[in-house]
Amino acid sequence: MKIPFAVLSFLSSRFILGVSLFFAVLTSSWAFPETAFNVKSYGAKGDGNTLDTSAINNTIQAASKAGGGTVYFPAGTYLSYSIRLESHIALYLDQGATIIGALPDDEIGYDAPEPASNDKFQDFGHSHWHNSLIWGENLEDISILGPGIIHGKGLTRGGPYKAPIGNKAIALKLCRNVILKDFTILYGGHFGILATGVDNLTIDNLKIDTNRDGIDVDCCKNVRISNCTVNSPWDDGICLKSSYALGYARPTENVTITNCSVSGFDRGTFYNGTYLRNEAHLVPDKEGPTGRIKFGTESNGGFKNITISNCIFEYCRGLALETVDGGLLEDVTITNITMRDIINSPIFLRLGGRMRAPDDTPLGALRRINISNINVYNADSRFATLISGIPDHPIEDIRLSNISIWYRPLDSSETNIQQEVPEFEKAYPEPQKFGILPVYGFFIRHAKNIELNNINLYLLGKETRPAIMLTDINNMRMRNINVPLNQKSENLLLKDVSEFSIKDSKPFKDIEIQKIATKTY
Repeated sequence: MKIPFAVLSFLSSRFILGVSLFFAVLTSSWAFPETAFNVKSYGAKGDGNTLDTSAINNTIQAASKAGGGTVYFPAGTYLSYSIRLESHIALYLDQGATIIGALPDDEIGYDAPEPASNDKFQDFGHSHWHNSLIWGENLEDISILGPGIIHGKGLTRGGPYKAPIGNKAIALKLCRNVILKDFTILYGGHFGILATGVDNLTIDNLKIDTNRDGIDVDCCKNVRISNCTVNSPWDDGICLKSSYALGYARPTENVTITNCSVSGFDRGTFYNGTYLRNEAHLVPDKEGPTGRIKFGTESNGGFKNITISNCIFEYCRGLALETVDGGLLEDVTITNITMRDIINSPIFLRLGGRMRAPDDTPLGALRRINISNINVYNADSRFATLISGIPDHPIEDIRLSNISIWYRPLDSSETNIQQEVPEFEKAYPEPQKFGILPVYGFFIRHAKNIELNNINLYLLGKETRPAIMLTDINNMRMRNINVPLNQKSENLLLKDVSEFSIKDSKPFKDIEIQKIATKTY
């Protein structure tokens, strides 16, 4: 017997409705109401005028006492001082929800900075965590999730205030299993995110437009940073550090940074979409916007097992790998990077002897670095690509390959070119400290076991300086190096170089040298 089509349609619709009702009942019986704690149910107003600190912290405490859960911020503007995280808690900022750091006054402010186990070998901001808008210490299984906003409006390094001030948007110390995902940080203070001694840290899909450091990962292990955009003209965008803030040296290790973008546009203009470039004269160190990806400067514990891939630099400083306080910087792979309008060295590798570290700490090492597939347009030629160890402490085992750099020429008004480049081994590591270099392309000094493969240099105007200078180099191999023919000077300068070869390169002939004191080509 055939069943009429209308009957089949009716039965099918009834079946689908029944299944839908079953799943609706099932999900309502186990999910949100039991584990979500709405801050408005605990007294938060979210009106942008009422101070919601106590209500927010009471909500977190209620969730903690229940064994954990999600502290939920519905749409609204929540004015607050220090928010204290607990284990097994997620903060969820819904679309339209903003947590604003309140301005301190003479009676009330942020939590006071806790006593530091050590504050001698790093800046004050690295040595304290409680003086923050959101902080947690010795916690596990915590999350801050978006798509809302954390606005550090009241965060400052200044004063004067009688009440404690806050200088970080998010600060975490000795935590594990942490997820930071999907939200936006505006004006995050001295640090948008400071994670110290945090293991198993995931930072994903954040937008940060801030007035100092964007993301600082210090003494952390097993870190994944992905899909983040950081605009930080006044300091570094994504910065790996290994300070002595925990009271002992601990490396930052097993880190991946991928699919991220860093820039140095005027503060706030990344977020509002105008991307302005008018505030370079306001940058605190007077050397132009920062905004880069960097290892260091704090480098007591060192760095190891790190990869960076598929990242963009725009209108900021270049990639910097620095160890100057005794740490080992080793086993790093960096690939697929594009840069545009770079303020100083597109690539800066520095082993130094600043030694802001306990007495008798030996000098560190910088070794086994592989950098490939880099494209740089409109880089600052004053400081070249700068790779430098110090006497008797060479950088080791460096491979640079498949790199193209378009350098803008030296301004004709610049006449203070360094003829003998100072060592500055105890100075703060920054390319500008060396002054204008005597070459525009590559300056490599105190290094051994170096390879340059498939390197192309281009000039965006006239240049009278040579392209490449090598000093105190042992075992260097150059293949397929192409630089513009310079009619007014040599293209390659060698000084105290041994076991050197260059082949298949223009405008150079093939060269094999066992040892030479001084030579130009």
